[in-house]
Amino acid sequence: MKMGDGGFRPAYNLQFATDAESRLIVGVEVTNDGTDRAQMPPMVEQVERRTGKLPEKWLVDGGYASLEAIDHVEARATHVYAPVPAPRREGIDPYERKREDTDRTAAWRARMKTEQAKQTYRLRAAVAETVHADLRAWRGLNRLPVRGRPKVRAVALLLALTHNLLRVEALRQAA
Repeated sequence: MKMGDGGFRPAYNLQFATDAESRLIVGVEVTNDGTDRAQMPPMVEQVERRTGKLPEKWLVDGGYASLEAIDHVEARATHVYAPVPAPRREGIDPYERKREDTDRTAAWRARMKTEQAKQTYRLRAAVAETVHADLRAWRGLNRLPVRGRPKVRAVALLLALTHNLLRVEALRQAA
């Protein structure tokens, strides 16, 4: 995989989808793509297969927010909450419909302009980042002891299972 320093090294891009309410991991994927731009549609489909329902809202970081991915997910009646990229030139409203926007991506831009959408998006860090931090700090996600996507996926699934079992116990004790 190409790294930030321009070099290439063995690496994997692990994707976890987390339910915002329970903080359970509901989707796991492993790629060797250096970008997340194409990962949103397959993860939404995986979550639908695993849970039996299509998510109403999908909170993602800016790395997932390609117009094609947003259009694909919005076409399935899931509202995407992702930051709108800053314009390259000054004086351009990032929330205004662009020439390349479809009706769905234009609706996403309009939604993200609202205070309610910005509040909803703020939940993402508390959900996704805490799960990732837990996996790194306490579950050994820093370095993977295996090579090859199938083996890395098996490790990612074991990490998700461990996280979910501990989370279910914490939810049970809190009830």
